[in-house]
Amino acid sequence: MSAQFDFARPTANYEEVLVFYRDIVGLRVLAQWRNHSGYDGVVFGLPGAPVHMELLQFGESPRIPERNPENQLVLYLSGPEALAAACKRFADHGQTPVVAANPYWTDRGAVLFEDPDGWLVVLAPWTFE
Repeated sequence: MSAQFDFARPTANYEEVLVFYRDIVGLRVLAQWRNHSGYDGVVFGLPGAPVHMELLQFGESPRIPERNPENQLVLYLSGPEALAAACKRFADHGQTPVVAANPYWTDRGAVLFEDPDGWLVVLAPWTFE
């Protein structure tokens, strides 16, 4: 089967998450719209990957779901060098790592950061091939 996979979530900080995921995380903007029937949105993706993340803002102050330390975006990187480069990009933008609630990530050398909405991004130094 040939398909694409997209997941979406609301944001209360549209401009900040746009900068965070585009400039700091390094995801490519595949689509973006403003005030389409009251919605602002952006779709992020990795080059050549059929998985996309869509962030939406509707109205003045959207209510986003309560934060949970297990609600994470996990990016599996190609090793320790890729992890170090990604962590440097975060540090260069004033981001500091946060402590993982689940020791699985720390035990395996992953590093976590918080996005502008308080959701966690996990940078894991391995891939599943």
